[in-house]
Amino acid sequence: MKATTFLIFIFAGLMGFAQSKPETTEQFNLEGLVKHQEVVSLSSLAIYKSYAIDSVAVINHLLQRKYSMNKLRGVLLKDILNKAEIDAPSPKLLSEYYIVCIASDNYKVVFSWNEIFNSKNGDNIFILTEHDGKPASAADDRIALISGSDTATGRRYVKWLNKIIVERVR
Repeated sequence: MKATTFLIFIFAGLMGFAQSKPETTEQFNLEGLVKHQEVVSLSSLAIYKSYAIDSVAVINHLLQRKYSMNKLRGVLLKDILNKAEIDAPSPKLLSEYYIVCIASDNYKVVFSWNEIFNSKNGDNIFILTEHDGKPASAADDRIALISGSDTATGRRYVKWLNKIIVERVR
């Protein structure tokens, strides 16, 4: 009896350390050093130009292919940031700015201003509005962001996007 009670106690304790499923997101906050902070919802993404993305292979940090996402549509992150207007005292200082994208489970990825606005990478960083030809509202990860030109695409695949913060290196 004591051994059974002990095992139940250990199992219950381990369950406390298990990760729960992240909170599904229907919107994300855009905040920080922008002139127009806002809440961006799945429906409000319709005002932006939408791009068709044939497929993106999700590759992990070991450069192993995990799976492919097909028939995607998305909105460029730089279009959303342009609308919000990054609040920089001088264009010369924009090289000091970076963007942090945070998921509801607190997973974070970072992009520099130059990476988004001064390289071809910026043309491949999308907030996804469709997955497998279905609206993002029907997907498990709802609002998601992916950097399709990364070598290890999974490293900056943000499921359950919750917040985007524009910050400046000091």
